[in-house]
Formats: sequence, structure tokens, C-alpha cells
Amino acid sequence: MPEIFIDGRAIQAERNQTVIEAAVANGIEMAYFCWHPKLSIAGNCRVCAIQVEGRSWVEIACNMPVSEGLRVQTDTELVKQYRKSVMQLLTLNHPVDCGICDKAGECKLQDYHYAYNGAPSLSVDPKLRLTKFHPLSERIVLDNERCILCSRCVRFTHEISKSKALGIKQRGDSSLVRATESGAFDKDVYSDNVIDICPVGALLSRSFFYQSRVWYLKPTPSVCPRCARGCTVQLWHRKSEWKLNAVNPMRNVVIERVTPLENPAVNGPWMCNVGRDLGTFFERPRAERAMLKGQPVDLAVAIEQARLLIEQARRPVALVSNWASNEELDAFERALGARFEAFYKIDRVRQPEEPPEDDFLVRADKNPNTAAAHAKFAPYEGNAPLDAADLLLVWGEGFDFSRVPEQAQTIVLGAWQGPGDALADVFIPISIQTERSGHYTNFEGVVSGFEPCFAKKATVAHAEALFAALAAVPVNA
Repeated sequence: MPEIFIDGRAIQAERNQTVIEAAVANGIEMAYFCWHPKLSIAGNCRVCAIQVEGRSWVEIACNMPVSEGLRVQTDTELVKQYRKSVMQLLTLNHPVDCGICDKAGECKLQDYHYAYNGAPSLSVDPKLRLTKFHPLSERIVLDNERCILCSRCVRFTHEISKSKALGIKQRGDSSLVRATESGAFDKDVYSDNVIDICPVGALLSRSFFYQSRVWYLKPTPSVCPRCARGCTVQLWHRKSEWKLNAVNPMRNVVIERVTPLENPAVNGPWMCNVGRDLGTFFERPRAERAMLKGQPVDLAVAIEQARLLIEQARRPVALVSNWASNEELDAFERALGARFEAFYKIDRVRQPEEPPEDDFLVRADKNPNTAAAHAKFAPYEGNAPLDAADLLLVWGEGFDFSRVPEQAQTIVLGAWQGPGDALADVFIPISIQTERSGHYTNFEGVVSGFEPCFAKKATVAHAEALFAALAAVPVNA
């Protein structure tokens, strides 16, 4: 491992690293726009300027390999003047419309201007005007006036998603990022990652466009449940101190956007577009009232009736959800596993609008915790296990209620409105992922955790606590 020195600090670098990689790995702040640890080196923004001791010129850290004894400086007067001139060039024709830009608060151009430039433009000529809000796809628009041509988005489609859907056309100050005419960018199921990696406000999400300022929001770590990959993500929702009281207060309890939470063991820094739409998925009509044969009742009444049905049953069968967390599966097994003949079922299958399995992230199994469910229970395959059942507990979605045996009574646990709600002898609404904490085990056995964003309603039960209540002996017994 070669030892190098950055601003006099000794660093143990990896043999194949560049200076910027070694700096970032050791917590040394260094400016960069075009460099990204998962993309090839472009070296076109020039802002990662450094000076090697003993040399009278400036070089770039992203394209300089480490070598034993290398000594570089990041803050010499020459570097400072060079970096300032680069920032002047990058902002020469920038519209400086930070007040209306969705990237405001997360923009490296803002940060670096204040850190390394801080001076008004030297130019007195009118700014060059380019295309505003050019539609790159049905999901993304491009503001060419804000674009600094770092080429991250282009390299992503060539090297990561492999769609080769973006390129740069024309030359000099006429250069523009554009999508290919084949429509490949619309078909790229990873296209929204270019919004995350854009260091400025050039690439904009249509779904998040002018919806909120990022300083009104906070990210909650979570896991995408839309397939067995289990990508770790951030769910962005409104901070309590910035809650809306008069203007549509329902916005206080919605997911405003979803971004990847980097996890080398699962998804790296990427995620697919299906996961980006988790907010819409979670906001489907919820089941929020307990029912007995379709008639609304208090939650406590429904729980007590379900407990009595379980106590009286001679051959109870349970179909367990593979959307349940590890903790919920453990709670069911601990409280009711000995009472029920239990099988796990498949809650969701791939829908026509969802991408098929690929060799990158997307999996064919559209459920987050099949691995953990399979480790505890046998799979439900056909109606044979139900034929002799006198009580059927159905947990989650995906079950065809025409398969319920005539002699069987039913207990249904569901989070969203479904066909089994009114058909069940007892229906109990349960919380969803954004209302509780827990863990999922993905198809490779990696366990990832999620945290709650919102509080559940009082009429809704947490499944983990519910199973203990269903197994409890009544007080007057």
C-alpha cells in the first residue's frame, strides 16, 4: 500500500487508486463535479485541482494515480486561483435561478461557488440562452441552461444501465445533452438515477417538480419492498416543524420522493424506477376499519372475536404474508405457530407495467421477504392444505377468496382495501411498512432494516403485537 501525502497528511492508499479516491476514502474533502466513484473518469470539470509539490502547474486529482511518496497540495494560491477561474467559467452562462430550482439545498454548484469563488461574474455580456425544461423522457426533464456538461448522466446510461440512451451533441458552447431518437431512455428502468448523480439542477424529476423544498423534508432509511432485491432507500417526507396546516395537510403524511441509500451489499448507490414510485404504491386506499362479516366494529371487538375463532377451531390453517417483516414472522411463529398449520403465500406477482428480471438489480420475485418466510414455513401451492380446514387466516394480499372452503370461517389481516375485507368473518386492518420498524431478508440472505415515517391510526393494529393478543388467554378464563 503506497503512502502518499495530501496537504501534509500521510495517507495509506490502495495501489490502484487515484488521488481523489484516496482522499475521499480517508475523509478528506475535495471538490468534484464530473467524477463519480462508480463511473469512468471523464476529467472535464477540472475543479478537483491539485498541485504536486515541486511542480509549478496544476493537475486534476481524479486522473492522477497514487504512487509511493507522492505529495500533493489542495489549497496553494495557484490551486485556489485555478479553481476560482473554473467556477467562473462554469457559472458564466448559468441562469442562477436557485430560488426556483429543485436542486437548491443539495447543489454542488451552489456549495462550491461559496467555498471557492464567491465573486460576481466577470462577464458583462448577456448570458447564452439554451433550452429550458427539455423533455428527455416521460419521467425526466432537462434544463440545459443549468447543465455543466459533466457527462455523468451520459456515462451512467453507457456503463451502468447499458441503455446508451443519452449523449452529447454539437460542440463548444453549443453542446447539449440529448436522448437518442430510439426512445431508449423512456425504456431505461434505471433512468431516474441520473437525477441523483446530476451535481446541479439540470436533470429534474417530473413527479417531484416544484413539489417541495428539500429543507422542508427529512429522509427516513427504508427498504424497497417491490422485489426480492430489497434495495436500501431513503423515503423523503415533510418534517414535523414544517407541517402544513391550511394548504392540503394530507401532504404532511405522504412520501415526496424516494432516493437510493447506498449499500454495497445490496444495490450500491442505485435503484430502479419502480422503487422511485413507492409513494404512489403506499398511498393506495387503506383498510382502516375492523369488520365482522362486512360490518364495522371496534378493533378490540374484532381481535376478541378472532381470538375466539382460533380457540374453537379444530383444524386452523394460516397463509402467511411474504411482505411481513422478520419480526412479524417471528411473532407469528412464536404466538400462533403451534396452533396453526402455516404456509407462506406469494402476495404479489409481476404486473405488465413492471420490468422483468435483469442481471443488474430487478428480480422476478416481486415480494421483499420471501427468503425469510420460506425459512420458517412451507410454500402454499394449491388448495389441498385448505380442504379440511375449519378456520383460515389470510395475512396480506394475493389470495383468491373463491378458494376458501365452504366449511371454513375466515380471519383476514390486510393493510389495503381488498376483496377479502367484507367477505371475512373477521377483518383486522394492519399497519404498513412506513408505520413501523423492522427488517427484510433479501434473496441473497442480506438483512436490511427500515424505520417508520408516520404514526399508524388508532383503528389499525401492528401485526407483531396483534399475534400476541390473538394467542392470549382471556382474563376471565
